[in-house]
Amino acid sequence: MKNDYQVQTLKAHVSLNVNNIENSIEFYQKLFGIEPAKVRVGYAKFDVQNPPLNLALNEASFKERGGLSHLGIQVASTEDVLVTKSRWEEIGLLTRDEMQTNCCYALQDKTWVRDPDGNEWEVFVVLEDNLTEASPCECGNKLVEEKQEEKIAEACCVSESNPVSINRVSEKSCC
Repeated sequence: MKNDYQVQTLKAHVSLNVNNIENSIEFYQKLFGIEPAKVRVGYAKFDVQNPPLNLALNEASFKERGGLSHLGIQVASTEDVLVTKSRWEEIGLLTRDEMQTNCCYALQDKTWVRDPDGNEWEVFVVLEDNLTEASPCECGNKLVEEKQEEKIAEACCVSESNPVSINRVSEKSCC
């Protein structure tokens, strides 16, 4: 076999386990603005043209997130990020922005959404590459951390049945 052979890549393939196929189909229809190409019992496939992606959803029982950090779509400009964000918000998806953020050794503008199983998707543009990291990169973990902080705050708020000394409450761990 020759080493100079060029493989003709059609598109990337991602297969995600999901807890509820119907909820996930609804989310990904909104995310990509298309209907699934194939739906079977416990299975759906989205044949996305832009960006080129073969996304498979497999209904499976699971309790915790695996090793997946997050998924992303790189676009050409901040305007593309904002147009995508606007489209997502118009169809009811909750978004969170990170503009001018130093992540993965690059200055980026991005917006995030989360699917029904907690998988985080970002649309981002790299504005400047090969920077020194200002702080440890936590790409894809911020939405999870915010949710954990909300749960901690709910669990430890002061009430008659849950007395907590204000001195013991740290800024990050309670309300």
